[in-house]
Parts: sequence; C-alpha cells; structure tokens
Amino acid sequence: MSYLLGVALFALAILISVSLHEAGHMLTAKAFGMKVTRFFVGFGPTLWSFKRGETEYGVKGIPLGGFCKIVGMTPQDDDVEPGDEKRAMWRYPVWKRTIVMSAGSITHFALALVTLWILAVSAGLPNPEFPSTEDGFKAEPAVIALAPCVVVENAGRACQTGDPASPAAKAQLQDGDRITAVNGRPVSTWGDMLDVVRATKPGAATVDYVRDGRPATATVDLAAVQRPPLGDPKGATSAVSALGVALQPSTPTRVQYGPVAAFGATADFTGNMAVQTLHAMQRIPQKVPALWSAVTGGERDVDTPISVVGASRLGGEAVENNAWLVFFMLFVSLNFFIGVFNLLPLLPVDGGHIAIAWFERARSWLYARLGRADPGRVDYLKLMPLTYAVILIGGVFTLLTITADVVNPITLFPR
Repeated sequence: MSYLLGVALFALAILISVSLHEAGHMLTAKAFGMKVTRFFVGFGPTLWSFKRGETEYGVKGIPLGGFCKIVGMTPQDDDVEPGDEKRAMWRYPVWKRTIVMSAGSITHFALALVTLWILAVSAGLPNPEFPSTEDGFKAEPAVIALAPCVVVENAGRACQTGDPASPAAKAQLQDGDRITAVNGRPVSTWGDMLDVVRATKPGAATVDYVRDGRPATATVDLAAVQRPPLGDPKGATSAVSALGVALQPSTPTRVQYGPVAAFGATADFTGNMAVQTLHAMQRIPQKVPALWSAVTGGERDVDTPISVVGASRLGGEAVENNAWLVFFMLFVSLNFFIGVFNLLPLLPVDGGHIAIAWFERARSWLYARLGRADPGRVDYLKLMPLTYAVILIGGVFTLLTITADVVNPITLFPR
C-alpha cells in the first residue's frame, strides 16, 4: 500500500511541477501584455473549467501534463482575432519572448533549488567529501558494518531465507570494529582487507581488530562465495572467501547546513548536478541499445534513462522504504533534467522557439550592417519536417523508456 501511495505522490508532484511550468509561461506572458486564452492541467476531454477575463482555466481528463495557449506564438498562427494583432507574441521584442519561453524551465530550476535548500537545512545534502569512486572506498579505513547474511552467489541481492549468517557476526565482531590483520597479514584500508580476505582459504582464520581503542583477536569461519573480480562487477565469478561485512565509511554520507550556509551548499550541489545532467544527456544515444536489451529480456542497466513511469516507481520504492530523502532527490533531479531539456535549441520545445527568436534578431542585425533589407521572420512551416522528426524520435524514445520501466524497471531497494 505504501508503494502505491509513493507512486501516486510522485506522479502528483510531477503533474504539479509541469503545471507550474505552464503557469510560468502564462504569468510572464500576461505580465508583458500578451494574450493568453487557455490554461489547462492535463489533456483530452475537459472535466471542469471556468473563464476569468480573457483566459479559460480548467482540468482535463488525462493527467499527463498541461498547456497554456498564447496567441500568435509564430507569424504563421491564425489564432489572432481582429484588434489583437499588436498582442501577438511574435510581435514582441526578442528579450520578452525569451523570458516567456524560458519561464517554464526557470520554474523547474526554482522548484529544484528551493527543495535542495530545504533539504540542506532539514535532512542534509550528500557530503562532497564522501567517497564517490571505488578507489575512494578502497582507501577508507577497514572499519566494518556487519551484514545480515552472506550471499553465496548473485552478490548485491537482498538476504533471503536460507542464506548463511555473517561469519563476522557469528564470531562476535561488531559494527565499528577496525580490522588490522587477517591470518597475520596486516590490513590498513578497506581495499587491503578485501584483497587479503579473498586470498585467504575459506574456513577458520584469525582476525585482529581494534574496538574502542583496544586490540583484540577473533577466530572467524570465512564463507566460500562466488564473486567477480574487484573493480569488474560484470566479470566472470570465481570462488573466494567472504567475512560477511560492509564498509562503515569514516565520513558521513550527508551534511546538514544552517540557513545561510545552505545557499552556498545548494549552489555547489546544483553546479555538480548541472555537469552530471549534461553528461547524462550526451550519453542518451549510446544507451538506446541497452534500453532495447532491457525490453527484450536483458539485464536492466541502472545507468539507462527512465521515463515518468520509471521515476514514479522509484518514488514508490522510496516511500515504501521510508527513504524520503531519496524521494525528494528524485524530484529535484527530474525537475532539473526537464528544465535543461526544455532549453535545447530544438522545436517543438521552448529552447527551439528561443533559438529562432535570437536567430531572427542576429540575422536582422547582420543584414542592417550589410545595407540589405530585413529578411523578416522565420517561416515555421518550412521547419515542420524537422519538427516532426524531433517529435517522432522523441516519441519512439519515450515509448521505449516507458516499456522498459514497465517490463524491466530499475530498482533502488531489494524487493
């Protein structure tokens, strides 16, 4: 039940953010005097609406976004009534049109930033000093956290009935113990401990450790497991030994900030997220084969793109596991991605209209310097084939991601 509640809550959060995106367009357009005739949440048949002034507001039957209708977005639009010619959007200065068209993305960025600031003050943001690479984890001190069991094969899955207990737990080791040697071989880092334990034969082994500053020794019956090589999780497995522990990092995973310091932390985190978002978007084309593999029965790569369906499912998992920080970080990431995506210089997204507006402005300036007549506005009708191509490619990609999220979804928590 909590999973379904989480899915519904995340889907509602997406609907609200997309509706606010359209509200950003509407409010800025109205502020400049442009005529907005319709603002609706959802698509399809109208469930309820009312008219205030010159704008009709309402809710439609399919809750998959929203829209607002600004009169005369392009010179080719035929929705301009007599007397409203001067209020057609395309007649306004380029800077005003840029503000109106970018207001949707700015709304998404604002939602992400406000949420991040609240998280920084209340729950904390990911610690930038926390190890982010495998080499970083290997360099951590060999301080252990007991695992509930040992997974003999298919490492990474949750413990199941019948899995053997952790050898370290059976030997009375405790969370926070720092391993210093295994069978007399010194250990200083987590990487050292993994290497030594894996190289030791399964069975009885002496483990030296430090607890509360006091050295001690325990005899541990190391388990025999199948594991891929360190650093190559998809490599061929082989028989090695396991202690039944995880790393207890020396640095906290999150840092909580005061109200003032939270602004700087939010800005730093946003900068890193911007770089990661751009890198993720650059990798989208090469991830299409992996998505197709996931749809046709292959293993789902956790680094593949997800749709709104997949994001809602992850939100449901987060609520089910009481991981509200994960829920809100998903909300932040999705809003930031949508904001960036909508600024791409491609029709029909907002960035395409902005790019054309500035192209027109630059072309007019250049022609004036050359003493030639202004070529006027871009003919959007000539761009329709390119627009349809973008819509087709985007539609196919969306269908592919939704299918993958339905038949082979990414999961954050073992189920």
